[in-house]
Amino acid sequence: MIFEPRDNTQSPAWKRRYALFEIAYTVVDFGAAFCFVIGSIMFFYAAWMVTGTWLFLFGSVLFACKPSIRLWRELRLFAKGDIDTLAERGDADSTG
Repeated sequence: MIFEPRDNTQSPAWKRRYALFEIAYTVVDFGAAFCFVIGSIMFFYAAWMVTGTWLFLFGSVLFACKPSIRLWRELRLFAKGDIDTLAERGDADSTG
């Protein structure tokens, strides 16, 4: 899992930040899904098609935010000096 903390010895502030990243990632995911579902329904009605198109665009922007949130979190890990966590994630990604 992307936001799974591996070290239980982290400070409460670090754990709070970690949780906030997880919440942000989930909120963005739900927001994007919501935009796509509502946009899809709007596409059934000619009068709502333009609004539906805007919802699709907004949902796409939200989906683009997901890797941005992950990158921001990983850059914070790097700045904190938590290279081992990043290296473990890289090993896990390369093995599937």
